[in-house]
Amino acid sequence: RCRFVMPELPEVETTLRGIAPHVAGRSIEGVEIRESRLRWPIPEELPDALRGRLIGQPWRRAKYLLLPVEGAGTLIIHLGMSGSLRIVDQSLPPRKHDHVDLNLSSGKSLRFHDPRRFGCMLLSYHPESHSLIQSLGPEPFDPMFDGRYLRLLAGQRKTSIKSFVMDSHVVVGVGNIYASESLFRAGISPLRAAGRISLQRYERLARAIQDVLAAAIQQGGTTLRDFVNAEGNPGYFRQTLNVYERAGEPCRACQTPIRMIRQAQRATYWCPTCQS
Repeated sequence: RCRFVMPELPEVETTLRGIAPHVAGRSIEGVEIRESRLRWPIPEELPDALRGRLIGQPWRRAKYLLLPVEGAGTLIIHLGMSGSLRIVDQSLPPRKHDHVDLNLSSGKSLRFHDPRRFGCMLLSYHPESHSLIQSLGPEPFDPMFDGRYLRLLAGQRKTSIKSFVMDSHVVVGVGNIYASESLFRAGISPLRAAGRISLQRYERLARAIQDVLAAAIQQGGTTLRDFVNAEGNPGYFRQTLNVYERAGEPCRACQTPIRMIRQAQRATYWCPTCQS
């Protein structure tokens, strides 16, 4: 199973941790844009705005990477459906779909690769209030994110619990893989209505979401690339998936065959015995 998987929060967090030591405190000597037609066009003034500026400590909000640039605002980067960032030698020839290089004072480049061009690279002086970020829900590791928060927000909603936790206005970072795995750990059927789940079960679900995402981050994400070389290596979390992409295979806990259906055009996997 080597098919493409969209970068999710653990992959973006892994990217952040991979590139941060190489960019923080470095100045941008130049910006090479080979293709500006991403989800939103890269601003024409970006190279001039960034040239000669110092990069501060990068951080993450949901699946957005934010690079503070002294005197120029914050560079907002989204990896879209197929994007990645790598640290490479400036002398390394670009591959197809290597659309942007930030050439650093270290002699390295931060290289943005995006075959499907659904990513973005925008500059903002107020990233927290940017239209892409301001309406996002809490981070899954935020102290306010717990079972009580989920139960209160769910109210009487009839939407499925899987769709509910995948809503970035509810909580960020719970993509399709991690929603399925979290619901399995919590023993909750993905078909159950969000408004028909008890506080106790929501408390289990909140902990499961945190545990699953923490494990994925620890293991490098399901689509990890090596951010400091030219080739990249596969990630490791996929090896420990309990239900995702295991339709027809025996449940690791009870041996019942894993089922798969489509919810909101996304594949949903669950064990009908372990999850109710």
